[in-house]
Amino acid sequence: MKLSPLSLGGYLVCVVYSAAPAQAAGNLTSLVNLFIGTASGANGGSGGNAFPGAAIPHGMAKVGIDVSTAPRQAGYISDNSSITGISLLHDEGTGGNTNGGYGVFPLFPLTNCSFQSCPVGIGPRAALRRAGTDSASPGYFTTTFVNGIKIETTSTRRAGLIRFTYPLATVNHVVVDLTNDLQRSFEGGSLSISANGRTKLAGTFLQSYGTDNYTAYACYDFTPPSSIPPQPLTNIATYQSTSASNPTNLNITTSITSLSFPFTPTVSKIQAGGILSFNSSSVTARFGVSFVSADQACSNAETEVPDWNWDAIQEASRSKWEDVLQRVQVDTNIENKTVVQMLYSSLYRASLVPANLTGENPYWASPYPFYDALFCSWDTFRTVHPLLSLTSPREWAEIVNTYIDGWRHTGFIPECRANTKAGYVQGGSDGMPILGDFAVKYGAKAQGLGVPSDDLYQALKDTAENTPPDWYRVGRQNTAWKTFGYIPTDWVDPSGSTGLATREASRAYEYALGDFAVRQAGIALGKSQEDIKLYGNRSMNFVNMWDPSVTSDGFTGFAQRRTAPSHSVRPMLALPLTLSDTLVREETTITLGSMSVSVIFGFERVILPELEPVASSWEMSFFAPHSVSTLVQLMGGTDTFVSRVDHYFSKGYFQAGNEPSFAIPWIYHYAGRPDLSALRVRQVVFKNFNTGIGGIPGNDDSGAMAALLTFHLLGLYPVPASNQLLIGSPLVSSFTLANNLLGTSTKFTVANFDATTLSMVPPAGSRVFVKSITINGKAASSLCTISFEQVVGGGEVVIEVDGDADAAQQRGCGGTLPDSLESGGFGGL
Repeated sequence: MKLSPLSLGGYLVCVVYSAAPAQAAGNLTSLVNLFIGTASGANGGSGGNAFPGAAIPHGMAKVGIDVSTAPRQAGYISDNSSITGISLLHDEGTGGNTNGGYGVFPLFPLTNCSFQSCPVGIGPRAALRRAGTDSASPGYFTTTFVNGIKIETTSTRRAGLIRFTYPLATVNHVVVDLTNDLQRSFEGGSLSISANGRTKLAGTFLQSYGTDNYTAYACYDFTPPSSIPPQPLTNIATYQSTSASNPTNLNITTSITSLSFPFTPTVSKIQAGGILSFNSSSVTARFGVSFVSADQACSNAETEVPDWNWDAIQEASRSKWEDVLQRVQVDTNIENKTVVQMLYSSLYRASLVPANLTGENPYWASPYPFYDALFCSWDTFRTVHPLLSLTSPREWAEIVNTYIDGWRHTGFIPECRANTKAGYVQGGSDGMPILGDFAVKYGAKAQGLGVPSDDLYQALKDTAENTPPDWYRVGRQNTAWKTFGYIPTDWVDPSGSTGLATREASRAYEYALGDFAVRQAGIALGKSQEDIKLYGNRSMNFVNMWDPSVTSDGFTGFAQRRTAPSHSVRPMLALPLTLSDTLVREETTITLGSMSVSVIFGFERVILPELEPVASSWEMSFFAPHSVSTLVQLMGGTDTFVSRVDHYFSKGYFQAGNEPSFAIPWIYHYAGRPDLSALRVRQVVFKNFNTGIGGIPGNDDSGAMAALLTFHLLGLYPVPASNQLLIGSPLVSSFTLANNLLGTSTKFTVANFDATTLSMVPPAGSRVFVKSITINGKAASSLCTISFEQVVGGGEVVIEVDGDADAAQQRGCGGTLPDSLESGGFGGL
């Protein structure tokens, strides 16, 4: 339990959050704090946009309360905002529209009102919560309004239960809202209520990250089976606005039990829904959701919640979470309590999305899984998918199949699907590193996991070679990439393909990594040497965006945008590099539809309502995870490289919440200075993360921040599309990783672990530096890296630490540096 002081209109309000109901001792779910990262992003707040409602791992249904004030990307924020409903679908930890995504078909409990004069509109019905009553644990959420109505919910994958407990045993009411999602973006839909209370809904709304609309369906049942206490239904009605011009003036009509609003291409201001009355002090609603039909939503509810057994549903959800959390085990009795809570809360959030919508694909019939909330692969390829590779390859294989099936039916690997629709491409086509990673780690087991490896590879090749009509929605600007070996600015694609003409340098760096992923998959899957050489060479083309003449803060050489050369074809470049083409720095305005946006080209930071800033040149110039040794050379050698990384942090250029910064605390490894990485990781963790409502430095980004923190705490960091992980000094004395496919358990033990190092600046002489590593009794070949096979292979890894800074600097990696393609790593060029 924690006490969070909130400043509200000059008053200090203390809101208490707790995990409830209390779990038995030893259950890892009891260590999860669902309220981490739920502070508002308004007025400079951290804005983690975390979702604290009821859900199972990768569940489609995410049930929670919605507040009346934005930003509220996940519906909930930790303040005293009024509550407008409890709804069935939510995003987790995203950016996008600040009003939020989903929040569809909310219920709202009412009491002490006459049926036909109840405040059913979204504004009049809004209510405050009683202080200290928000409480949650994996699979369960509850709160209580100031009028004494208690709300509880629990869920399955596509269904669940919502319970309202009223303070008086009198006639009480439930509003079923058809039109008000979080964005107030209703464009048409329908509602029908049968005599037994079964309520079917369909609605079309705007996606939270993109330009499209989507249609969702729901089914509510209010007549429980005989095994559940009865809740007599006494009255049914619908309500709707008297007109679009007067949407807050609502009529409640008992003679009408169905409503239908035709689709309109613009958002409707109409408010409409149903209201049901019960002669009971407790009302339980069973719900189901679907993207196919209202009938399927009802079927989902009947299948997944057949007997309305609340305790069984909640325990099943808790058990699913316990299974996920048990895959990373620490001794919770001896480890630092804050670290333990951060670890298990992060493991929880990292498995909330992507959401398993298998059976709910509204676009094509397929025997393969269908996952949504991929947005964005740019966020998740660095940490979420590598974490799944260690502990959850069965689930990961289903998600990988989703990416492949997206290519199978659209021609390209999906990048940023949200609300079942394509969003925006933030950098490269960043599903490519995900598929390359899977090929490297599980290619030999792909058939057993149901992943067609030939399709996987063809999806990578097609995405690497073909240019889509709009590379801002999917795919890459490959015509330019293949023609010039870089992405020129102010260049019109003769094929007619278009996209957002910005971020040329940062996209080139990500395209290079995508090509490296194709190369790695080619090696893992036994493809042709011609392909392997082609994509390996092309992956080095990030150097073509390097300008050795640009100086900043006394450091020379940075990634920069450049124009096209006068000739039409330029050969691919590897090292050594020479640059002679014109570089561009400017500020301009571009138009997207009816929206004009300022695009700042100091390096390239794109500022859009829907798109978070990608990176600065200081940040992106460090991004070539497949060939960091190349960056070391370009920046002037090892000493200058280390000095430059130090300067990057000391000047405040590091952005803990921005994905291109994720690996930079570990990048000292490539200069043979894992001692500096150990110190920097601790600084990053204890400066930017905690167990409070502001405990995430920015959006959780679909679990990307959660998975990042997990890696930092465990002293590991993954190298994309490879079997290599950087290894360092863990923040726990031991942990065990269990792999749910291989059936292996690998224990990591930190010899001489020193708890005094658990601070932003460990005391001088504290034991924070890696001195030796043994793997199943044999000395490791490097103090900087460990292979994926060693991490998941079972047995024991012993990491010995000491406090001798001078000795740590001298021993460096104690052997080989982490791999870089240009210097012969990963099999060389």
